[in-house]
Amino acid sequence: MKNLIFAFSLFCSSFGMAQNGIMPTGVITPPEKVRFTFEKEYPGKVPVWSIEYVGDDNDEIRYEAKFNATSTAKALAVYDNLAVLKAYELQIPLSQLPLKAQKYLKNNYPAQAIREIAVVVDYKSKTTYEVGVEKENKFYDVVFDKNGGFDVIIQKD
Repeated sequence: MKNLIFAFSLFCSSFGMAQNGIMPTGVITPPEKVRFTFEKEYPGKVPVWSIEYVGDDNDEIRYEAKFNATSTAKALAVYDNLAVLKAYELQIPLSQLPLKAQKYLKNNYPAQAIREIAVVVDYKSKTTYEVGVEKENKFYDVVFDKNGGFDVIIQKD
């Protein structure tokens, strides 16, 4: 009888989490409005959704859709809970970085330190380039402005 009660309570809690869009397995189902907006902006793309809490008190929700933009490039679209696109990130090859950024990387990092390169467009239509590098077993994002000028280095956890 105890096992039956335990199983029933586990089922109920799992069902409740599923209704809130959070499955115990880590699969996220965003609100319908977010899904609809994504499908409208990226027809035919199949996203893998995740959720992130941001803001000073982690009180803002961001829904992140990772998907294949092309057969060779991955993309990330980030929405708030009102389905407003907050950022779009597209993986690009080194050759698509502005020359100024390429020169900076060549002078400061060995080629094997570069892990990923992306162009990022935020909700204000501001374009930046983010280059993920590894140095001394630590990971960093080296950020460049739209013209390839160095902006900042951010250490990742």
